[in-house]
Amino acid sequence: MTRKPDEVSSNLMQPLETLPVFYPLAGKRVVVIGDGEGAAWKVDLAAATGAQVDVFACDPCEKLLEIANGRDNVQLHARAAGPADFEGAALAFGATFDDAEADAARQAADAAGVALNLADRPAMSDFIMGAIVNRSPLVIGVSTGGASPVFAQAVRGRIESLVPATFAAWAKAAQDWRPQVLSSGLDFLARRDFWRRFTRLAFNDIERAPAEADRDALLAEARAAGDDMARGRVTLVGAGPGDPELMTLKGMRALAGADVVLFDDLVPASILDFARREATRINVGKRGYAPSVRQEEITALLVDLARAGKNVVRLKGGDPLIFGRANEEIAALRGAGFSIEIIPGVTAACAGAAALGASLTSRETARRVQFITAHTKDGEFPEDFDWGALADRRATTAVYMGNRTLPALSRRLLEEGMAHDTPAFLVERASTPDERIIRGTIADLPGKVAHENLVGPVMVLIGWALIEN
Repeated sequence: MTRKPDEVSSNLMQPLETLPVFYPLAGKRVVVIGDGEGAAWKVDLAAATGAQVDVFACDPCEKLLEIANGRDNVQLHARAAGPADFEGAALAFGATFDDAEADAARQAADAAGVALNLADRPAMSDFIMGAIVNRSPLVIGVSTGGASPVFAQAVRGRIESLVPATFAAWAKAAQDWRPQVLSSGLDFLARRDFWRRFTRLAFNDIERAPAEADRDALLAEARAAGDDMARGRVTLVGAGPGDPELMTLKGMRALAGADVVLFDDLVPASILDFARREATRINVGKRGYAPSVRQEEITALLVDLARAGKNVVRLKGGDPLIFGRANEEIAALRGAGFSIEIIPGVTAACAGAAALGASLTSRETARRVQFITAHTKDGEFPEDFDWGALADRRATTAVYMGNRTLPALSRRLLEEGMAHDTPAFLVERASTPDERIIRGTIADLPGKVAHENLVGPVMVLIGWALIEN
């Protein structure tokens, strides 16, 4: 029995606390009420968009006076705002500790039909201001729906560390080059290919600003790619062992640009969230000892999607090149005339060693690491290992998918001369919140594991280097 690939029903948008909207205000009128630093920040923010800002402040602070004096599009009114002052405004902001003043602003905004934001009064506000990462024209907003502005600011700080200041120049180049790309004669698919190439170049050369030569080169590459029999492309991406923070930045970027994502069962939903909302997600998981999607179906689907011009990400747990049957998918795509990009991931053996706080290698005890799978494609225990190498005291062995065949592996290693007290560990769900470690020796680990209910992917690590520290 085989399991058919199924599109995930979660393609529908999940509940959204607020709608993130980017509102052009250049040339429009904005009203701000308030005397203090909070009002000054709202004035500076609105004025930076090119809006005409009317500020109503009976006792303006020094910062507010400085902004009003420094910006031609800010007019300071040394009085309280009245209902007529809201007429014709595109937006209104208030930053006041005075409840009566806040209530008056709310009533005036309602009468004028103007959307109002009142700082620290989310229940009285029509919209909420989030934390902002400013790489204009690239602007990123972060909101917690007013629940925790401090947390939003912390998230903004994390994003700022990932978005260098040079991205402002790349975003400006995208803005400037768009008309030329539209008039270049490239069709829709080729133009989309241009912007994908543009994005890869921006992330690869984050320390510099783009030049016109980059635009010309990217146009030439997109035009040349249009001569291929299809513009679809497939990227093989390693999702890592489970912790979404262990996925590579390059893998995240590939996932964010995918039209279709084919993913395995071991890939958690938190990693799938990196895909854009519009992307189609298809579960093609191969489940050990359970009905699964056949590999032939997966490779055929990859080829069909590439022929349809889709940008496909094949997302595999861990590293796709280690016991992930990547060779079959690569061969099928190349045989159909497609190239394939490969983005490696953190493999489970490394995550398991990290869980133990141990090194897989040692100059004294383990100068070799060997990765093995403990069952064949039919689920049977393999007999064609180099048993002498596996029993070697000077090596560390990482056993993938070794839970069911662990008793047979242990018995055979002992028969081949491995010491009974050789350290051995089983790590379940390495790197995730449900991570669990069962410690033992190659002789007693199977007995310890037999009494445990293992539901997640497991890694067995064997060797003396694992206890060296």
